[in-house]
Amino acid sequence: MLSVRHLVPALILAALLFSCAPASTSEQPFAGPNPWPDIRQERITTLLPAAMEQAGVDAWAILCRSNNNDPLARHVGCENAVAPAVFYFEKRGAEVYSIVFTPPGEATALIEIGLHDSVAVAGPGSPGSLAEAALYITRNQPRTLALNFSDQLEIADGISHSQYRQFTGLLPESMWSRVVSSENLVYHWLSVKLPAEVEIMRRAAELTSQWQYEVYATVVPGVTTDRDVADFLKARMRDAGVTDAWAPDQNPAVNSGPDRGHAHPTDRIIRAGDVIQIDFGIRVYDTWVTDIQRFAYVLHPGETEPPAEIQRYWEVAREGNRRALAAMRPGVTGIEVDRVQREWMRENGSMEVRWNTGHPVGYVAHDIGPSLGGAQRNRTPHATAFMELQPGNMFAFDGFYMWEIEGGTKTISVEEMAVVTETGAEYLIAPQEDLILIRSR
Repeated sequence: MLSVRHLVPALILAALLFSCAPASTSEQPFAGPNPWPDIRQERITTLLPAAMEQAGVDAWAILCRSNNNDPLARHVGCENAVAPAVFYFEKRGAEVYSIVFTPPGEATALIEIGLHDSVAVAGPGSPGSLAEAALYITRNQPRTLALNFSDQLEIADGISHSQYRQFTGLLPESMWSRVVSSENLVYHWLSVKLPAEVEIMRRAAELTSQWQYEVYATVVPGVTTDRDVADFLKARMRDAGVTDAWAPDQNPAVNSGPDRGHAHPTDRIIRAGDVIQIDFGIRVYDTWVTDIQRFAYVLHPGETEPPAEIQRYWEVAREGNRRALAAMRPGVTGIEVDRVQREWMRENGSMEVRWNTGHPVGYVAHDIGPSLGGAQRNRTPHATAFMELQPGNMFAFDGFYMWEIEGGTKTISVEEMAVVTETGAEYLIAPQEDLILIRSR
């Protein structure tokens, strides 16, 4: 990644950025065979047994159907379900054995894909896939049966009320007390990413950052608007064949004025003295996402560097990000990481920032895992803030500094991505070291 330490003319900078951009940018670098099927298989084989063990779950049933499918469908292989089916996982020693109870219409594809150990087809005379699954569970009597209902974890809350009533009604009363939420299982399973997934996200992060440097090189103060910046990045996404990491109308969030939080870019014209924020993420292979911010300062005519106070705000925010990274290691809780950053902010005169220091990132921008938050004043921490970090957790996290400006507040939020390792944590890509400087006419 290019770090802009000194002011250079916009045209030279643009030429430099385009010359060092990955050659694959125009070749759609993520357009090849999708690695998700193989990675999904590996995740089921290598990570699911440990997740079930950690959650104390012996069996897990996911009810799948068309039109209003379970949000975990792609993770377990039932994204193409039409008629109701049950995807069932049971612990057998140190391994997990999977059975799909399916009607005939989907059986051929499921057998050919080969993701699951067994496919049980509900043929003529069968009471149906749900009844077949319930009969199997009744015969085997697992000590605990997890279903996808949850008060805390949205992605583990996929079973509808009617599905729950129907399926548990097929089980004997002796099983009802053994039915538990899948939230702990899903948390432990999805919060850890495989090395292959980390590498995919590393490549995606490089593009996410590179395009932000490119667009800053095109900004003409007094002419370019926040929306123009967003349109440039949207064009880059279309050319590369990638999609939005979150809601398209708020990705990227571009803001050269007072804080707007999570919001869409406007037609505000960028001008001298502005601190510009770009919050941007892409989705690759329709599976993995990034979330990175890059900041720039627009010089006044005659300026060669930012005012001392802006430079200090940047340096404090950058150091907060570095301190948060240094605090990340296996066994540390999310709230401890957040507290390190907030103590630094308070020591250096920042206003209180309501946003968490960071959040898990992976399959969605705000993914499953420990929350790097909870140390804000007058705020009750989320339960996941007390969860311990473990190797394979991935985060997007900020270094903050907030101050008052005309019309509200302004926040520098130095957002980078990192992965937790066996001994600490490391950035996915080189972080932004210096404010990008934009010359005024």
